[in-house]
Amino acid sequence: MAVFEPKASEDQASHSTRDSEPPDPLLGRLGLTVPHEWWPSAHLLKSFEAAGFAYVQIDAPPPRVLRDPRLATKHAVALRQALATTELCSVLHSPPGLQLGTANGDKAMDGLLGYAAEIGASQIVYHALALPDEPESEDALRFEIGSLRRAARRAEDLNLKIAIENLAPLYPSRESVSANPMSLRGLAHRLGSEGIGMCLDLGHAHVCADSRRTSLDRFVEPVLDVVTLIHAHDNFGARRGETGAADALGVDPLRLDLHLPPGRGSLPWHEVAPLVMRHSAPVVLEVHPPYRPRASELREDTALLLAA
Repeated sequence: MAVFEPKASEDQASHSTRDSEPPDPLLGRLGLTVPHEWWPSAHLLKSFEAAGFAYVQIDAPPPRVLRDPRLATKHAVALRQALATTELCSVLHSPPGLQLGTANGDKAMDGLLGYAAEIGASQIVYHALALPDEPESEDALRFEIGSLRRAARRAEDLNLKIAIENLAPLYPSRESVSANPMSLRGLAHRLGSEGIGMCLDLGHAHVCADSRRTSLDRFVEPVLDVVTLIHAHDNFGARRGETGAADALGVDPLRLDLHLPPGRGSLPWHEVAPLVMRHSAPVVLEVHPPYRPRASELREDTALLLAA
């Protein structure tokens, strides 16, 4: 199983010692995303830290910015200054639409790696194999894997990990290759690089496991050996049988990838919580703003749900 050392502050460690309580497996592991297109200001980051989060996930700027060293540096320096006001560990999410294997995509990844190093990020989340499992995708996938191999070597030099994420359809449609976590595990082993890990997205896995009519724990457990980051959020799976819970929340009637708070959908947390608690990877909550409670409430509720 991949080992990722969680970060715990001195205050947290001394508090645990004083109370003589058993170690908390989630101590220093929980993170929260900055909503898409929000600037991670010092005020916002401090509010995450005050709520008890140890990690923050931030969206990278668009590829056109990453391809311009002057703009990328200016943006990264401002973000580094905001992060410096806290003790939060940062995770950087690649911009939507970034695909390696093309000249523009590869140049943007070079900029993304430099950007991540500038802000002190530990991992970059990247959507690898995000193409349909069809013959017409074969060339693009082959080019992408070659470029990812080169990016992984640079990530090693920068002491970074590129965490490749399993995906799910946003609405009912055909799946990409990355919808099967085992495809990403196979890619990680094929590349054999310390610069490559896997971001296990539990919400996406729930949609895909439900569409296959298999249990979520059996769907994700085989990939845990390469997991270096976990995304946590909820939804109603493949939505074959509509329930009143979705109507009560006022969500899109067709959307699969809803990004609800853990416990508000149908994801079987009782199946995956033991797997999460036994692992050591950071757990980042990806909850969309319309459904997001206060940061402190979200952290407490998630910790209780997983610990139960």
